[in-house]
Order: sequence, then structure tokens, then C-alpha cells
Amino acid sequence: MGNESINWDKLGFDYIKTDKRYLSYFRDGEWDKGTLTEDNVLHISEGSTALHYGQQCFEGMKAYRCKDGSINLFRPDQNALRMQRSCARLLMPTVDTEQFIEACKAVVRANERFIPPYGTGGALYLRPFVIGVGDNIGVRTAPEFIFSIFCIPVGAYFKGGLTPHNFQISSYDRAAPQGTGAAKVGGNYAASLMPGSKAKKANFADAIYLDPMTHTKIEEVGSANFFGITHDNKFVTPNSPSVLPGITRLSLIELAKSRLGLEVVEGDVLIDKLADFKEAGACGTAAVITPIGGISYNDHLHVFHSETEVGPVTQQLYKELTGVQTGDIEAPAGWIVKV
Repeated sequence: MGNESINWDKLGFDYIKTDKRYLSYFRDGEWDKGTLTEDNVLHISEGSTALHYGQQCFEGMKAYRCKDGSINLFRPDQNALRMQRSCARLLMPTVDTEQFIEACKAVVRANERFIPPYGTGGALYLRPFVIGVGDNIGVRTAPEFIFSIFCIPVGAYFKGGLTPHNFQISSYDRAAPQGTGAAKVGGNYAASLMPGSKAKKANFADAIYLDPMTHTKIEEVGSANFFGITHDNKFVTPNSPSVLPGITRLSLIELAKSRLGLEVVEGDVLIDKLADFKEAGACGTAAVITPIGGISYNDHLHVFHSETEVGPVTQQLYKELTGVQTGDIEAPAGWIVKV
């Protein structure tokens, strides 16, 4: 059965109920094999630790329709590993990589009619998550857990091609030193809602967060990772224990080295050294790359390449990575899992 009711060109990033989702329970010390269900409502105890104490984590990833009709999952092993680290940080049982990937494949197959066609710029977005559930009220790890994956069709983030956006440095911290910044947990995102809203009300795309210790170094751009291209063609990205290790970031690092021949530097990005960069961007699963036109700090807007045009290195990185994801460009070994 097809999906003629969906206008693929008008898709955004919004919840759409799809046919099936995966559901597995952790009880008596182990995960069950899991099942696919049509029910998109979770029935959990009112005492669940996920509701009161934020014992939950999630992932974001995509499946792509290729030109030959096949389906690509992009680096699901890296999502599995990151979720394992997030679970461990919150004292939740980890989901092994094989179960994670097989569950992703099952969800994609069950919802194949929702995968946007090749050439539309869209993808099937998967949202795996683990939550603490069961009867509980004290501040302790949950007696039971749920591992689930649902999916939604999403459109191209930039409808008319890549577009630079301006961002504002926030006075708020996204995460605490030695906190959960490197884990993909909901509390980090809840903390970003107010500063992000303030930046948008001031006509910026989102907030940029500085390091929580000194407030002198760029850490994250909204919910995405930062990168910059220096005037001598180095790819620079922050390396901090409170930064989420993004899979798009990891992939760009590898492609910048192997395909573009750039020197990669993982280190401090000082807010008073923005002039070192000719281009800058934010990278993540949703948009892949968001070019940064300018950054506002202390009421001054520092413009990089342009507020209206994408820099050539950023454009090349975007073309390379999206080509790999959709199968138009040969992928490095192990990056693509066929569904």
C-alpha cells in the first residue's frame, strides 16, 4: 500500500503517526525480544522514574531511499553505542548493538511506505528511546524499563537549498561541568527551551552555548555541534566532556580528512577568536549542516562567509555527506546498513 496522501515536498519535522513501532521491556534482568505494535500510546505507571526524575535517553537517526530503490540506514552502530553510553550514565540497562540495529530495520520495513522518495531530500527519521518505568516514588533507578523506536517521515530541512542563519550567544548553560552534557538525555533539551526561545524572539535561529566553566569557549549550537573552517583550511570543532558527541560531527571529521584533505583540529573554539574562521556551521541529524551566517555576542554580529550565501567548503561537506547517506557517493566502510 502506498501513501498518496502525503505531499512529500511539504513535509517538515513534525509528528506523524506511522503504522508500526518497536517495543521491548526490561524485566527480571533482561530485555525481551520486542515486538511491533500499532499502538502509539505508552501505558506506564504514574510513579515511573522517566516522568519524575528524568531517567530516560533517546537517539535520532535516518533511513534513506536510494536511487535504485534500496534503503540505507546511516551508521546505526554509532547510535547504538551512544545510547549505550547514555543508558550507563543514568543507571539504565543497555541495549546491545545487534538488538538495536535489528529493531531499527524492523521499524523501517514495517513503515516503508512512509519513506520519502529518492530525490525529495526527505528521509524516514527514527527515534529510539529508553525510559525508566514501573511503580516507584523514591530517587533511585527504575524497577523496569522500556526500549522503543518510532519513526516519522521528514522533509528536507532547507526547502530551497542550504541557507545561512544567524545565532546568538546565550548567557545560560546547556549542561553542567561533569554533568550529563555528553549523554543524549531529555533534561539537556528541557534546559535549552527557554534560552532557545529567547534567541528566536530576538530573530536569531537559536542560541549558542559556551562552556559552563569559563564562558569563553563555544560548545554547542542549539541542539547541534559547532564546526568552523579556518582561513588556512582547517576543520575545527569543540572537544569538551560536556558536548554531545554527534554522529554527523564524527562523520564530517572523517570526510573532511579523507575526502577534502583538510586538517582536523578538535579543541577549544574561543569566542574572542571568531575572526580565525572564514566559514562556520552547525551539524546534526535533522539538518545535516546549518551554515552559520553570523554570531551575535555582546550586541555585535560577527559575520563569517556571508549571511546569504553558503561557503564553498561547507557546501562541499554537505554534498559529500548527503551523497554518502543516499548512496550517490561511495561510503566509507561500515557506514551504511542496508535494510
